[in-house]
Amino acid sequence: MSVHFADDTDLSEPTSATTDSAEEFADVANVIEKFSAAGYLADRRLATTVFLQSRLGKPILLEGPAGVGKTQLAKTLAEVTGRDLLRLQCYEGQDETTALYEWDYGKQLLYTQVLREKISQVVADASTLSEAVDRIGAEESVFFSERFLAPRPLLEAVRSERPVVLLVDEVDRADEALEAVLLELLAEYQVSVPEIGTFVAIHPPMIVLTSNNTRDLSAALKRRCLHLSLDYPDAVRELEIIKSKDTGLSEKLAAELVQIVRGLRELDLRKAPSISEAIDWARTLAVLGADDLTAEILADTANVVVKYDRDLTRAIDAIPRLVDPNAEVPEHLHAHGHSHGHDHAHDHGHAHDHDHDERSGPARRASKDQPGRHTEDYYGSPGSHTDAGTRGGVSPGQGSRSFAPRSSSRKRPF
Repeated sequence: MSVHFADDTDLSEPTSATTDSAEEFADVANVIEKFSAAGYLADRRLATTVFLQSRLGKPILLEGPAGVGKTQLAKTLAEVTGRDLLRLQCYEGQDETTALYEWDYGKQLLYTQVLREKISQVVADASTLSEAVDRIGAEESVFFSERFLAPRPLLEAVRSERPVVLLVDEVDRADEALEAVLLELLAEYQVSVPEIGTFVAIHPPMIVLTSNNTRDLSAALKRRCLHLSLDYPDAVRELEIIKSKDTGLSEKLAAELVQIVRGLRELDLRKAPSISEAIDWARTLAVLGADDLTAEILADTANVVVKYDRDLTRAIDAIPRLVDPNAEVPEHLHAHGHSHGHDHAHDHGHAHDHDHDERSGPARRASKDQPGRHTEDYYGSPGSHTDAGTRGGVSPGQGSRSFAPRSSSRKRPF
């Protein structure tokens, strides 16, 4: 690794960044074979992108919904190539101090105390004040050196003595400022530290960036990467993925489960079931000893793949139709049976509600919409059904007292 300063002064041994001569993959088929052996079923399009990355030395940008295998690809890539995996998990408000580097302020403070105690020795034989200041300044420059540099994943990937896979996960969650920090690394496999200089990688890392499409990434970032959009696989491939994970569920039930999961993804859900969640659902059903995928057992375990209350309600309503398109939805599987234990027959203090306990929900609602159910006073107009002495009535005297002008003799309290 060579460190170049802003004034082009190289204070390290004259080394240069070189590309690893070893080829990780022989061809596209070799990528598919190695990934399959590691438990990742890559299609030819994805395998071609990985092969091109290894030959062209360009980062990969994977975009697509959550749970389609973007992060797992980087992990598998590190496994099959024998590289270390470094991961930068992005989040909103992230800046270069958590992604690139920061200074070890604790060590700097300790060094300050040592320098304060030794300052007299440093300037003891200085003949002039200018010489003494120069000597102190030379000591202060040590504060911003590699001794006090705390590398974060981006700088660590460049400084690593071993080849690494760098995963920049969910880059779309970070602010655009982080994208600017990434550009130098993605284009030249180097990063710059203003106080020190430029670090150039001896072993260019294999970089994988992932995005869930929560915002558009900059054209400059995309231009530096091999771009690939991932989506949910087709039914055949998804079944192969589930079978490869040894979930314990029979192939017949696994095939039925795949169709149900695909049906749930077509609903208007806040978060569609991911592949990994479908695998968890298969394992859950196998643990419960399911011999058949009934609406009841699927509804009882739907929370494995659906993680929001509104989504769960919609999924439970849809499951019976996904199991059997001609099936009638049992009352206990209806959405109202899963609304936190509440129903529509609560006693709100009205005696007439008890007369309709035997009716269905629509019948009760229809009875409440009949005209004449309430007196005129219920709608805000004065009527003959209430007087000053009844509950809810206001006597003329009360009104005159409430709206009469204040007497000028009344004094305000202090």
